[in-house]
Amino acid sequence: MKNSLREQFLKKRKEITKSKLITNSRQIQQLLFSTTWYRSASKILFYVSFNNEVHTHEMIKDALLNGKTVLVPKCDTEKNILCISQLIHWDDLEKGAYSILEPRQDCLRAVPVSSVDLIIVPGVVFDTKGNRIGYGKGFYDRLLQEAKNAYSIGLAFESQIIESIPSEEHDEKVDIIITEDRIIQPQIIT
Repeated sequence: MKNSLREQFLKKRKEITKSKLITNSRQIQQLLFSTTWYRSASKILFYVSFNNEVHTHEMIKDALLNGKTVLVPKCDTEKNILCISQLIHWDDLEKGAYSILEPRQDCLRAVPVSSVDLIIVPGVVFDTKGNRIGYGKGFYDRLLQEAKNAYSIGLAFESQIIESIPSEEHDEKVDIIITEDRIIQPQIIT
């Protein structure tokens, strides 16, 4: 079931035009940056978007300009974990695992997950209860399990939201989901 949902929504997301992706991502950024969770967070972990995900590049650049401590993941494919690194300059990124931008080796500034205030989480599909389906490797589930003190916000286009996703014991929910149209607060819905 999860695999078929993943395939269906990856295909759906590929159909989003570049202009719609940029417009909707800007709307999502405005909503995100207006939240108390974002404004009060000091250390924010952003995913670095690729392949028609909600575009975070401008969010990251704006957060750096606004004095936030910006953190980004570096994928350790041997251990199947995400290492967290502080980003000082956008140009410190290069294509890494899975062709996703991540810090160059000489620009790694490791940060413990326990010090993160806010985690911006990617996903292929989300439901209104905070469940998500990612790419199937479990990187963010493991990260969220470890980051119990951090607040988590999933970013998605409205077309990536469904009523219910089957969840398993190891699946981690996000605290809220932001789309171009709304802020979904699962604890209030359920």
